Amino acid sequence: MPTQLTLLAVTKAYRGRPVLDGVTCSFPVNERTGIVGENGSGKTTLLRLLAGRERPDQGEVIVRADGGVGHFAQDGRLDPRLTVRQVIDRALHELRSIEERMRRLETAMADGDESVLAEYGDLLTVFELRGGYEADARVERALHGLGLGGLDRDRAVGGLSGGERARLRLAAVLAAGPEALLLDEPTNHLDDDALTWLEEHLRARRGTTVVVAHDRVFLERVVTGLVEVDADRRNVAWYGNGYAGYLAEKAAARRRREQEHDRWREEVARLREAAATTARRVAPARERKDGDKMAYDRAGGRVQRAVASRVRNVEERLRRLLADPVPPPPEPLRFTPSLRAERSEGVVLDAADVRVDGRLGPTSLTLKAGGRLLISGPNGAGKSTLLRVLAGDLAADGGRVTRRGRVGHLPQDPVFPEPGEPLLHAFARGRPGPPADHVDLLLSLGLFGRDLLTVPVGRLSAGQRQRLALARLVVEPADVLLLDEPTNHLSPALVEELEAALDAYPGALVVVSHDRLLRRRWRGDHRHLSAPGAAARRDGP
Repeated sequence: MPTQLTLLAVTKAYRGRPVLDGVTCSFPVNERTGIVGENGSGKTTLLRLLAGRERPDQGEVIVRADGGVGHFAQDGRLDPRLTVRQVIDRALHELRSIEERMRRLETAMADGDESVLAEYGDLLTVFELRGGYEADARVERALHGLGLGGLDRDRAVGGLSGGERARLRLAAVLAAGPEALLLDEPTNHLDDDALTWLEEHLRARRGTTVVVAHDRVFLERVVTGLVEVDADRRNVAWYGNGYAGYLAEKAAARRRREQEHDRWREEVARLREAAATTARRVAPARERKDGDKMAYDRAGGRVQRAVASRVRNVEERLRRLLADPVPPPPEPLRFTPSLRAERSEGVVLDAADVRVDGRLGPTSLTLKAGGRLLISGPNGAGKSTLLRVLAGDLAADGGRVTRRGRVGHLPQDPVFPEPGEPLLHAFARGRPGPPADHVDLLLSLGLFGRDLLTVPVGRLSAGQRQRLALARLVVEPADVLLLDEPTNHLSPALVEELEAALDAYPGALVVVSHDRLLRRRWRGDHRHLSAPGAAARRDGP
C-alpha cells in the first residue's frame, strides 16, 4: 500500500482557541515538504496530528506508511537515566525485531517450511524499505554528522547538555530510517557543519519527509514544496517548486491583486461616466418637422423613459461594485524615518563601557547616522541586554550611553501589559485620538485583517503579537532602530518583506539576529559579543 499523509476537513482548537479550521491537504509521496508560518499558527499541531500525537476535534487524518513513521518533536524529552546506547537501541528496536523474526523464518524455510514464505516476503520488503541492512552504519553517520561522534555510548542522558540531548533525539529518529519522516524544527541546536550534514542527508534519503522549519537557508536547500499555515484564517496553502517557488507565487498573487484592483477601479470610473453622460448622449434633440406636438412629446417621453432605465441599470451596477470593493494589496512594509534621520550626519548612538552585572560585560560601540551594525554571539552573551540598555529600557550598572534623535526598539519577545485589550486599542495606545481613528492606518500595513481588530491581545499567537509590535514600530518616526531577533515568529514571506524594508530605511540600524539568510545578506559592520567578563570584538564589515 503506498504512503499517504492526508488531512480531511480537520479542525483543532486548544482551550477554546481555534488553530486549524476545516483544513484539507495531502503531502506528496517521496517529496520533501516544508511547513512554514508564524509561531503559533498551527505548524506543530499539523505535524502532531500526522504523527498521531494529537487527535482532531473534527475531520479525519489518514496516515499510511508500511515502512513506519518517525517523529522528531521540538519539545521532546529523553529519560535522563538512559544511556546514549539505550536511546539508539530503542530507536532501532522495531527494525531489530523485524530482523530477528526474519532470521527465525529463514531457519524454518531451511527446514522445509514453505508456509512462512509470504510472511518472510512482507517482512523483507519492510526491512529493505527502511534500510535495515544499513541501520548500524546509519547510526554512526547520524551521530558523527550531528556532532556527537565522540560521545561515550555508556554516558547517561542526564549528563548531556540540552543541545546534545536534542541532537541525540534527532540522530535516533534518522537512524531508524522510517518511510515517512516528520521533523519539527530540526535545525535548532545545530552548528553550521551539522546543518550542512542534515541538509545533505535529507536530500539524499528515500521516502516522504515533512519538516517544520523557519530557517530560510534550510528551506532553500532542502524542500521541494511548502505548506503555509495561516494563523489568521486558520487554514493552509500549498506552494510548489521549493522556497523559490513559494516566493514567486507570493509575488504573483500580489500582482494579481493589483490587477484585480485596477480592473475594479476602471469599471467604477466607466460606470460613473456612463451614468453621467447617458442622458445627454441619447436625449431627443431632433427638430419637430410635422408640427405634431403631441406625437413629438410621446416619442420624447419614450426616449426619456429608456434613458432613465439605462441610467438606473448603470447606477445599480455601480452600487453593487462600490458595495463590494476590491481593495489594493497593502503597500510594502516601510519603516518611518524622522526628518533628522534622512539628513542627519555624525554620531547618533554612542556607548562607552556599558555593563550589566552578570548579564553584559563592558561593551563600547559608536554608530553614525545611516550606520548598520549586526550583533551576534552565543546565548547568554548579553545581546538582548545591550539593546535594552541602548534603548533606555534598562539601566546599566556602569558606563554611559549618548543618543541623538528618536530610538525605536523591537524586543525579542514583545510584552503587552493588558491581555484583555483589543488588538486595535493596543496598536493605538499612546497615540493621539480614540482607537477608531487608527483603523485605516493599521489596516494599510497589511499585517492584520479587519476581523482581528477586536481580538484581545492575550489570545493572539506569538507571531500575531510580533506583528503587532512591528506595526507599532513602523508607524513611529525614528533616527535609530534597535531590533532584537526581528525575524522570530514571522512567516518567511513577511521576513523577506521586513528585510527589504530594513534595506530601504535611511536611518541607523542595530540588529541582533541568528537568521542565516539575514546574516548572509548583511551589508554593514558586524560585532560579536562574548560571554560576560570577556571583551566584545569587531569582526568587520
